[in-house]
Amino acid sequence: MKTKFLWAAALALSLVACGDDDEGMSVAPPVVIQSGSADFTKYVALGNSLTAGFTDGALFQVAQVNSFPNIMAKTMKMASGELNFTQPMTADNIGGLLLGGTQIANPRLYFDGSGPVELTANPTTEVTQALTGPFNNMGVPGAKVTHLLAPGYGSVAGISSGTANPYFVRFASSPTATVVGDAVAQNPTFFSLWIGNNDVLGYALAGGAGSATITDLPTFTGAYNAIVAQLTGDGAKGVVANIPDVTTIAHFTTVPHNPLDATIDPDDPTVNAEFRGQIPTLNAVYGALKPIFIGLGHEDRVIEFKDGESNPVVVWDEGLTNIGPQIQAALSASPEFAAFVQNFGLSPASVPIVASYFGAAYGQARQATEKDLLVLPSKNIIGKPDASHVATLMGMGLPQALAGQFAVVGVTLPMYDNWVLVPTEIKDIQDATKAFNTVIEAAAKDNGLALVDANKLMEELAEGGIEFDNFKLTSQFVLGGAFSLDGVHLTARGAALVANKFMEQIDATYGSNLMDAPAKAGDFGTSYAPTLR
Repeated sequence: MKTKFLWAAALALSLVACGDDDEGMSVAPPVVIQSGSADFTKYVALGNSLTAGFTDGALFQVAQVNSFPNIMAKTMKMASGELNFTQPMTADNIGGLLLGGTQIANPRLYFDGSGPVELTANPTTEVTQALTGPFNNMGVPGAKVTHLLAPGYGSVAGISSGTANPYFVRFASSPTATVVGDAVAQNPTFFSLWIGNNDVLGYALAGGAGSATITDLPTFTGAYNAIVAQLTGDGAKGVVANIPDVTTIAHFTTVPHNPLDATIDPDDPTVNAEFRGQIPTLNAVYGALKPIFIGLGHEDRVIEFKDGESNPVVVWDEGLTNIGPQIQAALSASPEFAAFVQNFGLSPASVPIVASYFGAAYGQARQATEKDLLVLPSKNIIGKPDASHVATLMGMGLPQALAGQFAVVGVTLPMYDNWVLVPTEIKDIQDATKAFNTVIEAAAKDNGLALVDANKLMEELAEGGIEFDNFKLTSQFVLGGAFSLDGVHLTARGAALVANKFMEQIDATYGSNLMDAPAKAGDFGTSYAPTLR
């Protein structure tokens, strides 16, 4: 079954594009950078994976070098002359982590010409090999706002219970240290703080399913204000950034709601022929449900596939009223359904079992719409049988071949909540983001801090793109240049754009001129070669 995902044939793999001045050309005088009312002598950056330099699904050396705080620090050093910006460097360019020799995080992704694949290599960064700090880059991948205040977040003993973070374990000053405490202990004169993304992102990445939750507003407010209070306690100035609407990033906008391709190619009738040939049978199966949906007033749940079109997947929407019992009762009493079941070679005794299954499987099912967002990993499972579901159906007495036909993800098996953000979940994310940003903006105003509107920046990337020197960056997956191969984190070029946005607001607030020496787009690539180890 063909699904509709298009990738570029190749990407530029260069990391840096720069050249020497042509011989004989005049050289411009050096730029003089002034700090204004700020003091960049001791700059400390706090945040999560975006601050750390995480990209392509991993943290690795070159990506850390290209983190936005490190890019900013190079310009800040031109003003202070004293800034020595240090980072807790990983051991390689493979990515991934080891805990006592056991791999606990995967290597980075690279582009193989058709899509992202995981690097075939063994990580060498061992969590238990503690680094000697302090470090200016205090970004901790995976951190939420409360985590920056949590004692023990850097204790190796807490990793298995989930109370500690292996990335912070590597460079925490002690097992009981806090991220903010280690930052403040350095007596920073200037700081950047970009935190809060994970307070909604974890819920979004999980499709709003399971134990994933959005941080409640009182908890977020108290923690964020406490962090800012500690950072500004000795008079340090700084810059904070609000958080983007994560539903605009590539991870949630790449897989279309209608990837089941039944379009017709007049020059090649074999294109999509397999799926198109299945449509009559699929419509017969869902046709048994159609009068029930309509009779119960749920016409919007009718599922139908159309030849010659790109069809929406079938999803499970937990926000819908569960009409499974009504489906089961109606089908159990239907002579037409009994004949339909026996047409598949099943015995009359199977009718109640199949009716019960239909009720359980389709009680909250519908076809996706443009208002739904499918998470990026769903591209790997759409149109394929789910092995565990096949086993379940076989346990109910269905032959393996028939069980496989009823277990095709997004076609006969609704895509469950972890693969899809439905409108109610999207609204929860957007409402929380708006509320969190109000807290961040108030903290910036109350403490005289520079404020970066990262939310607006990501919207611009999603709604047409941003011109950056001779390049145009967009949120398009793989090709847009802003987001890396994990669909969530920035490329090096995207980090350079962010660094410039931070410096713009620092200049506007403190009267510095950091943007007289901005990051140049051409000095930063958008991908890393698989040979980089």
